[in-house]
Amino acid sequence: MTTLLLIRHGETLWNTERRMQGQGDSPLTERGRWQAQQLGLRMKDVPFSVLYSSDLPRAALTAAEIAAVTGHAIISDERLRERHFGVFEGLTQAEMRVREPEIYERFMSRDPQYAIPGGESPAQFFARCRIALEDLAQRHAGETIAVVTHGMVLDSAYRAATGLALDAPRPVPLVNASLNWFAFDEGGWSAGRWGDADHLGPDGVTIFSDKRI
Repeated sequence: MTTLLLIRHGETLWNTERRMQGQGDSPLTERGRWQAQQLGLRMKDVPFSVLYSSDLPRAALTAAEIAAVTGHAIISDERLRERHFGVFEGLTQAEMRVREPEIYERFMSRDPQYAIPGGESPAQFFARCRIALEDLAQRHAGETIAVVTHGMVLDSAYRAATGLALDAPRPVPLVNASLNWFAFDEGGWSAGRWGDADHLGPDGVTIFSDKRI
């Protein structure tokens, strides 16, 4: 069995503005940088063998705060990127609805096969995430690995572990700079503790629960 500790990046500017991030480059806020630093201190006491990260800047900068404390090298992997939301990236929900009403309606239908123009469908993205994470799990069989990534990658792992359908709303929130525990073996995926942000304290947590996706 491989234990995968999936970590969401710190809070970003677009998080606070409620903009669709996708693979766009939104910087960490001051609060997000602090969250990443606190995460690094927490990880000092968590045993793990390797540190992987999405190559998108918000994840890479969060991973760097962990590496600064634990001494791990960061292994960058573009397969761990957020889902690509095509023409909706950088837009608020209100802007999506006004600029592209037909696309927005299709998006809100939660059709697993529908890809926003220029982006990935839920089914395509889920397959990408599952292949990448299972590859890492098999590569490090029997180990505990840390993976700094994005909210929808966490969503995909949650669905793989619980059997939640791609068109069903996710019942749990996405927490910035949180620890999310999963295990993978020959029997498949299982989920452990979700959204662990004890290192941030009650006033340091930012939660974004977007049931559209």
